[in-house]
Amino acid sequence: MSMQFGNRQLAARFMSRLQLPVIAGPMFLISGPDLVIGCCNAGVVGSFPSLNARTTALLDEWLTRIAAETSSPNAAPYAVNMIVHPSNTRLEEDMALVEKHKAPLVIASVGSPANIVARVHAYGGLVFSDVASLKHARRAAEVGVDGLILLCAGSGGNTGWLNPFAFVGAVREFFDGPIVLAGAISRGQYIHVAQEMGADMAYIGTSFIVTRESMANDKYRDMLLDANADDIILTAEITGIPANMLRQSLESAGLKTGKKHEGGFSLLREVEMLKAWRDIWSAGHGVGDVRAVESVGDLVRRLQADYLAARNRQNVTAA
Repeated sequence: MSMQFGNRQLAARFMSRLQLPVIAGPMFLISGPDLVIGCCNAGVVGSFPSLNARTTALLDEWLTRIAAETSSPNAAPYAVNMIVHPSNTRLEEDMALVEKHKAPLVIASVGSPANIVARVHAYGGLVFSDVASLKHARRAAEVGVDGLILLCAGSGGNTGWLNPFAFVGAVREFFDGPIVLAGAISRGQYIHVAQEMGADMAYIGTSFIVTRESMANDKYRDMLLDANADDIILTAEITGIPANMLRQSLESAGLKTGKKHEGGFSLLREVEMLKAWRDIWSAGHGVGDVRAVESVGDLVRRLQADYLAARNRQNVTAA
């Protein structure tokens, strides 16, 4: 079947700027300039939610610093994650700063990216949209996004529910642009598997939370190091949409799973978000592979070695 949307050459051009085909996912209250800069200089895309900068003035400072400290020709591009849901009252102000700084990549979340695609394209940037269903993937493709981030079962934080094999295969029937696969990708060999399935890149979050450059506190790091896949609870109680959270943090907050949240996505206001995520922490199904606090550089090198070993094993087998 011929492709209807997307540009296959774009994936190759984008990935040529990376040492490893990975985007470090934007994590609320976790991803800041140190993590983004560390990722980009290690050769993977570093990203952060614009709302992690508590004010637009601070966001301006962050973008200035990130651009300055990732200016090496060998550095990977950075990404800004924009919540495009109407309840994000800072969207217009933050987008103006994205345009001012010409952020190389914008990741649109929680809503249609239709209103930002032309603005980002106007200065030469790219827009990737995270999606959790085929319906939303097709809608994002129709409005001209450059790439799709498929949130599959097992992704940390706000998540999808589809099996990655089914999701990637179905999206490839109508989209020929970069596909980024999210969901329990915690080893380098899984990045290779994602590519064999038809994706181009991997979206990794949980493994980066424990790095020294993240803004996570030590209690969060310790909880991740002690956790395994059985400790991940899928609940809509925190944000109003399904999210994978650490069971221990839910219990510490006195919450019980199983209670249904009413009213849809209602925690986008800044004060409510901070309250919801300050002591209730997310993680994906790959948390069992998080075994040590390390630098971003060490993590990327370990993933890269595992990824290359997996590719080499396949090449030897094919020969």
